[in-house]
Amino acid sequence: MRVAGARGSVPLYLTEHVRSLSTFGCLMLGQPWLSIAPRGNGQPVIVMPGLAAGDFSTAPLRGYLRGLGYNADGWGLGVNVGPTRKVLSSLRPMVEDLAQSSGQPVALVGWSLGGVFARLVARQVPDSVSQVITMGSPFRYRYREPARGFDVINQLLGLHAPRTEWPEEERSLPPLPVPATSIYSRLDGIVDWRTCIAPVDDRHENVRVYASHLGMGHDPSVMWVVADRLGLPAGTWAPFSPPWYARLYYPSVHDVPRRAPAAAAA
Repeated sequence: MRVAGARGSVPLYLTEHVRSLSTFGCLMLGQPWLSIAPRGNGQPVIVMPGLAAGDFSTAPLRGYLRGLGYNADGWGLGVNVGPTRKVLSSLRPMVEDLAQSSGQPVALVGWSLGGVFARLVARQVPDSVSQVITMGSPFRYRYREPARGFDVINQLLGLHAPRTEWPEEERSLPPLPVPATSIYSRLDGIVDWRTCIAPVDDRHENVRVYASHLGMGHDPSVMWVVADRLGLPAGTWAPFSPPWYARLYYPSVHDVPRRAPAAAAA
């Protein structure tokens, strides 16, 4: 399956902002449903924003998770402009320090490019990370290949750390050493959905939704998946299964083959 260089649909791209704004209305209507999601007990969560966005963009999701009982924080690194030296040097100690101060591993939730960084730090300090949840994150994108979602980041290369300081591309690496859920949408008008998925096994899965890319951070179907995954008992893992009354929001199409079972979680 070719994933590098593919561009999404032009009509989807041109309607991203309109579809994202309409999602806020769905969020209001979805409050009764979202309020019955699994509850947290103060577990630490870091939510990382997408390209050209900061913690303000993740405020609705973080507020929702706090309402469920999680200690959900932003990343505190300002606007995400890509792999700067500041970002590459700050993520690991940020997660390690929070895990140490809270006495438990941290759940990482990343939107778009934020999810790419979440997966990066999970590889660096897996003992400090409980799981990774990505939302429209093109972690299988190949550097410098033409792709609509990365036209902007290629214009910001002057702000980035030298390419030699970047980590290896995700495509060349083994599965994440922690449980991971990739939430993606074939209606994504910013990144190609095929760059957001990977082979699945007993601790790694892809969950398809109908959200726009810019609306994922406040889309009820996405927020429910995040809450459901965070609500798994510590040390356990099970594939996502929506409640019967919400199954229409989650297409049951398997886009990738299963990988051989991964090693059991510690």
